[in-house]
Amino acid sequence: MKILVLTWEFPPRLVGGIARHVAELYPELVKLGHEIHLLTVEFGQAPLYELVEGIHIHRVPVGYGNDFFHWVVNLNQSMGMHGGKLMMEEGPFDLIHAHDWLVGDAAIALKHTFKVPLIATIHATEFGRYNGIYNNDSTYISGKEKLLAYNAWRIIVCSQYMRREVERVLESPWDKIDVIYNGIRPEKKPRWQDFDAWNFRRRYAEDREKIVYYVGRMSYEKGVSVLLNAAPKVIWEMGGNAKFVIIGGGNTNHLQQQAWNLGIWDKCYFTGFMSDDELNKFQTVANCAVFPSLYEPFGIVALESFAARVPVVVSDTGGLPEVVQHTKTGVVSSTNNSESLAWGILEVLKNPAYAQWLIDNAYQDLERRFSWPKLAQQTQAVYDRVVEERSHVHWE
Repeated sequence: MKILVLTWEFPPRLVGGIARHVAELYPELVKLGHEIHLLTVEFGQAPLYELVEGIHIHRVPVGYGNDFFHWVVNLNQSMGMHGGKLMMEEGPFDLIHAHDWLVGDAAIALKHTFKVPLIATIHATEFGRYNGIYNNDSTYISGKEKLLAYNAWRIIVCSQYMRREVERVLESPWDKIDVIYNGIRPEKKPRWQDFDAWNFRRRYAEDREKIVYYVGRMSYEKGVSVLLNAAPKVIWEMGGNAKFVIIGGGNTNHLQQQAWNLGIWDKCYFTGFMSDDELNKFQTVANCAVFPSLYEPFGIVALESFAARVPVVVSDTGGLPEVVQHTKTGVVSSTNNSESLAWGILEVLKNPAYAQWLIDNAYQDLERRFSWPKLAQQTQAVYDRVVEERSHVHWE
């Protein structure tokens, strides 16, 4: 099967979770015998064409935009032109697979021009991110999401929660939506004995301090402020022997001010951006990962912590309770509730044997439910279904 993939993110361009998703899914589909051509955005010194783990990567230049939406228009124009050229020269293609609304216009145009069925993976919705649609920008984005969902032969989402959300918010039929979880490659994580772990750890905390960390974007829906509100109770209960490490780029001034106001400034470390290599080592020496999101379609960061063998505490929002099974593979706390979050963190920090039991269960769950080879087979089943259905359709 020959598939054209459109995504605005692909390494080394990393914005959110889409880049990791597409970079780890499609090599497995290549192993299953499919030919994948992936269209993405030009970035830095990355070549305009290269073969990455069997995937044909095509990076297209995108003209400067007056604002974000103008840039997205330019993105779709470039992807549409390059995609059309590919489909004429390398075709015929069996499927088009688009990841999120930003590439929707190009994907829809290619679908109609070449009469090739379109599959859309919806990673998140504008409505979900802001718990509603409140301004013109959000109205525009939500409209584009609905248009992509409408034009898709089938829709893939990452959790049962997202299936309900896409049905409700994007007005998509329930039986048009397939749930396929995100996955991870656990083998890439180092172990304690693989590097000078104690000296590395001392860059972030004293030996006696337990390290509690968050990694991700600093946006409101990630709930970092809830974690900071939980920190004083945790620090008090641990006799001062806890350190909160906040990892991620973006503006953290308001969060640093919050830490100062709470009187925990000396127990917080805002690292800014951290490279993958550094983060992999950091997770190895940490004691507890916390993801207190207010909105989270899936929570691939939880899988990263599973793979790094770090006990996980999350909120019970979105897809997180599907990923983290409460009291079996992690602790699930009440959303936007700092008392509940502090309780969850203390359960892990005060009970090392329990924390290790959670770690062991979570690592086993990676192979059982979040293995990319298995998820690629589920994706292939969707592809097979669409191609088979397409064969019975006369497309005017």
